[in-house]
Amino acid sequence: MKPREITSTDRPSPGFTLVELMIALTIIAVLASIAVPMYTKQVQKSRRVDARTAVTDLAGREERYLSTAGTYTNVAANLGYTALPVVVGSGYYTLSVNVPVVAAGVQPTYTVIATVVAGSSQIRDGACQYFSVDNTGKQFSSATNAGGADTSATCWN
Repeated sequence: MKPREITSTDRPSPGFTLVELMIALTIIAVLASIAVPMYTKQVQKSRRVDARTAVTDLAGREERYLSTAGTYTNVAANLGYTALPVVVGSGYYTLSVNVPVVAAGVQPTYTVIATVVAGSSQIRDGACQYFSVDNTGKQFSSATNAGGADTSATCWN
């Protein structure tokens, strides 16, 4: 019996070679190494928005309470909450308010604070660990750069 000759009309078997498969996996790995950190950063930024929204909402509630009662309050029921501090931002921040006792004739003040929940994945957002606003509308955050300069605008924008 004569051995079969290979001709140009014979087709190779369908499928991928190992080299083609390794190239495809390399491309996927490169894309993932770029996409995952960018996705994580966007998720952190969206959680910051939740915290900022909660802080400004509670500040607005304090101002409404001041307009009717003549003072600020840290009583949760007066602000429309069941208890303070309360977890906000899908469980990534706790929201609280600090209203110091004021003497007669002294202007009342408050500070609303949203702090990252310990143990949550948002704790890795080292730039913005907390957000706060006071009765004058001044915004604070934990944002500082390596030189120690305040970069709160990064957190509030």
